[in-house]
Amino acid sequence: MPGKIARLATRRRRALSVLLLALMLPWLSTAVAQEVTFTRSPLAIHTAAGDLKFEVELALTPEQRSRGLMFRDKVEPYTGMLFDFGAPQPVTMWMMNTKVSLDMLFIAADGTITRIAANTEPYSTRTIDAGGLAKGVLEIAGGHARLLGIRPGDRILHPIFGTATP
Repeated sequence: MPGKIARLATRRRRALSVLLLALMLPWLSTAVAQEVTFTRSPLAIHTAAGDLKFEVELALTPEQRSRGLMFRDKVEPYTGMLFDFGAPQPVTMWMMNTKVSLDMLFIAADGTITRIAANTEPYSTRTIDAGGLAKGVLEIAGGHARLLGIRPGDRILHPIFGTATP
């Protein structure tokens, strides 16, 4: 008799699991349909050694800025994400749900890089402050700012900052 009771309990658990999955499927398909998408745009960084050309995704809406580069397995060289906050303001970022280390380039309204937070810690919820007002933030692969010779004082060339890419 104990064996029959165990088999019956197992069948009930399976039936309950199938029922729960059936109830969740509409919600899951809605969540997938609401996936955040990004527009791509060329960007250049004017450094002492010359201009570096990137292809970046734009984070312009609150939903896009909230998602950022979360859940990505890698960030390819000469790519990244440009966050536009509209007007200069205090800006803090974090690495929640971000699998890879990033370099965060904090940018003034005229496109000047004011601060670089290098090699940020994946999954960290510690806030990373702009250290002043920022209109935008460019996130690139961790360590690439140093590797490419990007420094505070270099200039981002992009229409968001009133500058065109070369």
